[in-house]
Amino acid sequence: MPPSVETFDPQAAIRAELLEGLLAEPAHIASKYFYDALGCKLFEAICELPEYALTRNEAAIFAEHGAAMARAIGPGCTLIDLGAGNCAKAAALFPLLHPSQYVPIDISQDFLLESVARLQPRFAHIEMTPVAQDFSEHLQLPASVRAEHRLFFYPGSSIGNFSPSQALALLRRMRALCLGCDGGVLIGIDLLKDKAVLEAAYDDALGLTAAFNLNLLRHVNRLAGTDFDVKQWLHRAHFNASLGRVEMHLLAAEDVRLSWPGQQRFFMSGESIHTENSFKYSTEGFTELLQRAGFEAQGQWTDADQGFAVIHARASAG
Repeated sequence: MPPSVETFDPQAAIRAELLEGLLAEPAHIASKYFYDALGCKLFEAICELPEYALTRNEAAIFAEHGAAMARAIGPGCTLIDLGAGNCAKAAALFPLLHPSQYVPIDISQDFLLESVARLQPRFAHIEMTPVAQDFSEHLQLPASVRAEHRLFFYPGSSIGNFSPSQALALLRRMRALCLGCDGGVLIGIDLLKDKAVLEAAYDDALGLTAAFNLNLLRHVNRLAGTDFDVKQWLHRAHFNASLGRVEMHLLAAEDVRLSWPGQQRFFMSGESIHTENSFKYSTEGFTELLQRAGFEAQGQWTDADQGFAVIHARASAG
């Protein structure tokens, strides 16, 4: 029997959000819409690229320091995995954390259910409660999620897709759901580094990141009824030093008339749609952000090159 899932049906809101973004000046599409079934698989492939060291650096940190993290966190946590995807990162920590309940949350319901169905037989002793949800605006947990010892797990520097103010709001929602002081977060952040290294990570030689970005247009076609032709668009990525973020855009390779039922928009050649921000932090800057959200940092671990950090923080009493 497939695992049950707490679902939401946001199709009208999704379409409205997408079309509002396409009509905005400048046009934009939220990066959460990268992750249809193909987008998830493309991102898995991106994580294997030599240019995209972020995932390997994070994995090295967990391999070297996972036992220390587990000691700091304690056994039996309610492990809430934000943006769980294929659930692999959390599953690798099961033998160390010994969670009593695993709550993977992801916007892609079908991919989430498939991932949990593959995972559950390997860890039959762990209760698994998949939640299909867009947590970027409203993070909610069903009543079936244990209140005790909640640990929000947000790896991969996905917090960088939010602006600092949005990240603070999300962290505050996590803090509110900790329901006391025995909860916390275990979160990965990509650190500031050389511009050339950052830009190569988002514009790889093989073109996988470009395919990932362009696939977003196909997903929007299905969600919003638009008629994007990917051959008319180009992938671009650059580091915006003044804002401390890598930006991804899709540029019109020619004049484009984009249509959907009842409306249209004209894009001139070279005009862009902003599809992702990836903010980079110092450990000091992110620790301060955690404090403002109501968490106290308990430990931080970095890779050998100081390019990535994993931070554990507990809910503060205040």
